[in-house]
Amino acid sequence: MIDRHGTPVSLSSFDFVVNINLRGTVDLIRQLLPIMIKNEPFGSEPGDGERGVLVLVSSVAAFDGQPGQLAYSASKGAVASMTLPLARDIAQYGIRAVTIAPGVFTSAMTDMMNEKVRKSLEGVMEFPKRMGKAEEFASLVSQVITNRMLNATVLRLDGGVRMPSKM
Repeated sequence: MIDRHGTPVSLSSFDFVVNINLRGTVDLIRQLLPIMIKNEPFGSEPGDGERGVLVLVSSVAAFDGQPGQLAYSASKGAVASMTLPLARDIAQYGIRAVTIAPGVFTSAMTDMMNEKVRKSLEGVMEFPKRMGKAEEFASLVSQVITNRMLNATVLRLDGGVRMPSKM
């Protein structure tokens, strides 16, 4: 909220992050739903008749935000918070909504971390003591798609990490 010189964070920098993470998510959903509700329902069990599932992405920062992550944590927290009301809104169309809140995963961004930062992060991880892998994220997405009982929930995919207030 305030930098080391006592200057408040600019609203434009806050809006930039919120617009990408929250508004972008909402915009995609609102444009996708009119198409999804036209899908032919599928499923052979009574009460099925699914037309699809929305898989949203939040972050553990929604729950364990660290200093300097105000806008990011707020935007990812908002994505997590809209999961249940979204699922309730679209249930009548046979569409589910599930959010995944990943911890730290190997990516182009984490590849740029120096060794000190990487070791610091690994030090707060429970098990496994490493960053997540893309195939582990993809595996959960696959499970969300195929398991119709997953709905209206936020799934942490983080190996038990709980980010401390300071590292």
